[in-house]
Amino acid sequence: MGMMQEFKDFAMKGNVVDLAVGVIVGAAFGKIVDSLVADVIMPPIGMLLGGLDFANYYVPLNGQAGNLSLAEAKKLGAVLAYGNFFTILLNFVILAFVIFQMVRLVAKLRRDEAPAAAQAAPAPPAEDIVLLREIRDSLRK
Repeated sequence: MGMMQEFKDFAMKGNVVDLAVGVIVGAAFGKIVDSLVADVIMPPIGMLLGGLDFANYYVPLNGQAGNLSLAEAKKLGAVLAYGNFFTILLNFVILAFVIFQMVRLVAKLRRDEAPAAAQAAPAPPAEDIVLLREIRDSLRK
C-alpha cells in the first residue's frame, strides 16, 4: 500500500499537474497550427507555385506517373513527399516561434515581478529576536 500512496503523492504534486495541462493545451495548440498552415498559409503558396496542393508535391521513386495525387502514388510505391515535409517543417517553425514568444513573455513578467518583491519592506523581526537583542544590549551595559 505504501507504493500506491507514494504514487498518489507524486501524481498530485503541482508540477505534474501543470505538466499534464501543458501537454493537453500543447496538443490542442498543435492542431490549431496544423490548420493554420494547411488551410491558410499553404494554399496561397501552392497557388503561387502552380495552383496545386503543396502537400501533393512529390518525386516518384518507383516509376509512378507524376500526375497522380500523393495518396495514389504512395499506393503504387515509394515516393519522396517533399511538399508534405515542407508543410510539416513550416508547422514546426510557427509552433517554435509562438512558444519562444510565450517563454519570452513569461521571462519578462518574472523580471518585472522580481524588483517589486525586492522593494517590499522587510518584515519586522520576530518577538523572540527582539527580546534576545534587548537582553544582549542589557548585558553589554
